[in-house]
Amino acid sequence: MSQFFTHHRRVEFAETDAAGIAHFSAFFLYMEQTEHAMWRHLGLSVFPMLTSVGEVSWPRVAASCQYRGPVRFEQTLEIHLQIARLGDKSITFQYEMFVNANKVADGETTTVCCRMSEGHKIESVRIPDEVRAKLTPYVRA
Repeated sequence: MSQFFTHHRRVEFAETDAAGIAHFSAFFLYMEQTEHAMWRHLGLSVFPMLTSVGEVSWPRVAASCQYRGPVRFEQTLEIHLQIARLGDKSITFQYEMFVNANKVADGETTTVCCRMSEGHKIESVRIPDEVRAKLTPYVRA
């Protein structure tokens, strides 16, 4: 049985429009912050991460969000993260966002494992086994 990572976050005033409703772009920030919190929870970091294949990072190659309802200033979001796909070199994260148990958004981001070399060269590489092992419990069944 797969598990999901949960992150709680309050909506800040700077993230809202004149009506006090979270701007659509803020949801991408919420997803990224949840992903970073998950990496930290696993004892890892999104950048830089020293692994058996060298120093890696995880640039995003796709992001989407479907809005289901408004989120207002000072409401607390409960964000669930699961891994929809754990490929050889990429990870697709799925997010469900709730306010008071009401779903307000679904989102998805895809990242690629990239080795960072001198001269700022970026090269996609296989996800290191030690990282894959920590992510596997979050892969959606």
